[in-house]
Amino acid sequence: MEKLIQITSGRGPLECQWVVSKVLKTFLEEAKNNNIDYEIIHRENGDVNMTVKSVSILLKGKDFKEFLKTWLGSICWEGKSTFRKLHKRSKWFIGIFELENPETINFNEKDIRFQTTRSQGSGGQNVNKVNTAVRATHIPTNESVFVQDTRSQLNNKTLSIIRLKERVMNVYIQQLENRLKETWNQHLQVERGNPVRTFSGTDFKNTYQDKSFKKQRNSLKNELKNYSNDLN
Repeated sequence: MEKLIQITSGRGPLECQWVVSKVLKTFLEEAKNNNIDYEIIHRENGDVNMTVKSVSILLKGKDFKEFLKTWLGSICWEGKSTFRKLHKRSKWFIGIFELENPETINFNEKDIRFQTTRSQGSGGQNVNKVNTAVRATHIPTNESVFVQDTRSQLNNKTLSIIRLKERVMNVYIQQLENRLKETWNQHLQVERGNPVRTFSGTDFKNTYQDKSFKKQRNSLKNELKNYSNDLN
């Protein structure tokens, strides 16, 4: 199972970019503790050092539904700005969203069509008269490369597979980047209330509490109240 997650400051100020960098660190640490593999697909650095405007992470694992339940939504940081010490605002919000995964490109050597031809340019009789050059085409994407680095057709074929795979994977990365641009409107949807998590202070203390515990506590209070009424 894979999920593409975006952590974004929206169009928030520098303080929100700082919060994204802190949330990113905490998010990845918890993912690791939950045996969830991850890969940073795209990262847009902030306006100053140690800040991040947005980052997209590909999560890989069997099941991370419960993990994401405590992260998806708006995140709040409570504290005074270290960039603008006289600023009165004390609550800063960022957002974490799930992005729809684009179709994954599966690279398989069986999908490659090879064509041999004479190498082009100067280089002696062997280069010009023997079919040592190789053109490799990835049929599903129609991406192709032409390799004539060596006088060995076998070596050129090996190089063509490596270079073609790089090109095909670049297509996949480009799809991801295009999808991120399309989801820019989500940057404007960072809710300024009901955060799923709240952090505070420059040490970024996590003040998140499991709401289910609150429900359990209220339930116990009601049971105790009913028990007291029965005694009376």
